Amino acid sequence: MSQTLPDGARTRDEEGRHQSAEPARVLGDRNSAAPRPVTGPDSPDAGVPARVRRIPGGRVLIGAIVPLVLLALWYGVTAAGVFSPVQLPTPQSVLAAGVELFERGELYQHIAISVQRVLLGFAVGAGLGLALGSVLGLSKIADSLLHPTIGAFRAVPSLAWVPLLILWMGIYEDSKVTLIAIGAFFPVFTAVHSALRHVDPQLVEAGRAFGYHGLRLLVTVQLPAVVPSVFSGLRLALAQAWLFLVAAELIASSMGLGFLLTDSQNNGRTDRLLLAIILLAILGKITDALLGVVERKALKTWA
Repeated sequence: MSQTLPDGARTRDEEGRHQSAEPARVLGDRNSAAPRPVTGPDSPDAGVPARVRRIPGGRVLIGAIVPLVLLALWYGVTAAGVFSPVQLPTPQSVLAAGVELFERGELYQHIAISVQRVLLGFAVGAGLGLALGSVLGLSKIADSLLHPTIGAFRAVPSLAWVPLLILWMGIYEDSKVTLIAIGAFFPVFTAVHSALRHVDPQLVEAGRAFGYHGLRLLVTVQLPAVVPSVFSGLRLALAQAWLFLVAAELIASSMGLGFLLTDSQNNGRTDRLLLAIILLAILGKITDALLGVVERKALKTWA
């Protein structure tokens, strides 16, 4: 016949098991072998009908509908002669311009140098944004001291930095990568700073109760709590990096998609101009998709 123990009469072993379970409950069990599936709005299949999910490549097929419709519309408009070839060249002429640049060995060089500049600038800008956003998000003194100034610099247009960077760094790669880094910095800084300011105080106090302080508290408790916001900032920063690329390649460039864009405009080559725009869109989407893969892995681990 079982006997009910009075309140406060738990054994020492039971008390120890209760206390050891608290860190896992509050901070999450990071050693779990089975990652939790990403569900809800962060799921890659969110909003996709169940019938489409059962079709191999269903999301890709749905995503391809609008580009194919736009391509068909473009072909129909040019075939009907609504615009002159100078205003809007046919898809065939844009493709021919791309083949011509490829055969001359220039297309790969334009793509490679632009991707290199974007990735370098994105890495520098996002890293600085993550670091400074963390400092200001955790320190009220640093936030009061620096945030007004950073907010003012955020309002400066990208082209306004060009003459100053040329004066300081010359016309070489440093000035181009720096301009792209400036564009990538602010979205990450804003996302991390805002997210850390709104982390649940009880979660932070629980981390401190288990001996986490300073950098260890940031890496173990606070940053994992804001992973979705961090990756939102990173994806915006990557898009900004591609936007700032065109402005960066105005700085005495002889290669790159931004250079191809402006050079085609100056020479009246609308076919190459459209080719540069399409390549920028494709490369931007590819890099965003790759970052999305990293985001989903991070969400399974931390969120």
